[in-house]
Amino acid sequence: MCELFGISSSRPVRVRYSLHVFAEHGGLLHPNKSGWGVAYHEGRDALLIKEPEPASDSPFVRFIGEQPLVSTCFMAHVRYATAGEPSFANTHPFIRELGGQMHLFAHNGSLEDVRERARLPSTRFQPVGETDSEHAFCVLLGRLAPKWTASGGPPPLAERIAVIAETARDLARLGPANFLYSDGETLFAHAHRRSWDEGGGRFSAPRPPGLSYSRRQEIAVAGLRAVAPHEDTEAIYVASVPLTESGWTPLPESTLIAFDGGRVVAEVGTGG
Repeated sequence: MCELFGISSSRPVRVRYSLHVFAEHGGLLHPNKSGWGVAYHEGRDALLIKEPEPASDSPFVRFIGEQPLVSTCFMAHVRYATAGEPSFANTHPFIRELGGQMHLFAHNGSLEDVRERARLPSTRFQPVGETDSEHAFCVLLGRLAPKWTASGGPPPLAERIAVIAETARDLARLGPANFLYSDGETLFAHAHRRSWDEGGGRFSAPRPPGLSYSRRQEIAVAGLRAVAPHEDTEAIYVASVPLTESGWTPLPESTLIAFDGGRVVAEVGTGG
């Protein structure tokens, strides 16, 4: 299955060793060979780097290891294609503009009949590729757009959470709906269910946890070093599969959590 990785921090962190460990899941340790991508915010803009090739073999991943990405909000994805062939357009993360700033999205799971059962609320946001994930992103942005337009910028957090939670609930009815979404101000993570690698090419039926998270201090003990250059940096890492042997907390099924500056600022259930 696809895997997600995200960072929210109070100060810019250097994504070096963590991306290297994560990339090993993209074709070396696990069968996620259909593509990989990383994206991070730089003010109101964002940088997206992706390719429809295994991350474990990519010279770009090695380059990022040598020239680390620096940001307070970072998102990565390795893909196991289930809808749409391996191509640049179908590779996560996806990026769109809304409210004068860039928004990022990556998803893990398979959403059955999403185009028919979760229709686009407007024609403003349209998928470029064929994935159910990109369609889901366009649905989410279409629902959020009226609030961004009315506010003239980021709407109040409670309003954003309400829309994202409702969308997550609708998507979860169609299949596993684990996703990371960043609007340039807040990183949102929705944990649902995912298939787990049982070895020998076999995967389990979808089950929780869909995502786990860890704080910088715990990961440092587990060996994930040289990520935050300042000792007082607050950082939270989110991943589909824990990248180290200890220090990770699984998120309950159907949970939407919002991170800002390396802190949890909201947590709501999306079940029902």
